[in-house]
Amino acid sequence: MNVLINAVAFKLAWLSAMTGGAKALPGLVIIGVFTAIAIHLWRATEPHREFTLVILTGLIGLAWDSVMVAAGWLVYPNGIIVPGLAPYWIIAIWMLFATTLNVTFRWLHGRWVLAALMGAFFGPMSYLAGSAAGAVELVNPLAALSSLSVAWALLMPGLLLVARELDGTLLPALGEPGVQR
Repeated sequence: MNVLINAVAFKLAWLSAMTGGAKALPGLVIIGVFTAIAIHLWRATEPHREFTLVILTGLIGLAWDSVMVAAGWLVYPNGIIVPGLAPYWIIAIWMLFATTLNVTFRWLHGRWVLAALMGAFFGPMSYLAGSAAGAVELVNPLAALSSLSVAWALLMPGLLLVARELDGTLLPALGEPGVQR
């Protein structure tokens, strides 16, 4: 049940944030993402640990997407608060993504090669979906998607490692006995 609630909350909030980013509707981003994060933290056994993961993932996302903006490979038409940095709504999506790392994607803990492969494929696909929605422009699609693929091959296992250390859900991974602290 936890995985289902987490996956549905993530997907609804992701759609809300992507639409809000594309249409310059900050309220849609805030309501969707922060509601999903609040639900996640409310259900966590150690919400302060999960909150730390959410903030850290948001900072990592800010840094990475800002590099892509500085390289000229991504252009965000809406939501830029500080020129040269990623928009607020993509940072919110990174924070939202953090809520899945110890729940929906828990089964990837310890499966680092599979996590890298999934990141290399699905990370860029998320940006393609954003591009189709008008939320982001891939200026040089080949360079942008290649860069995103390499980065997500590293980011996904890295974020899962951080998530495992900051786990505030205390749910066992698939095939593992319950976690004890």
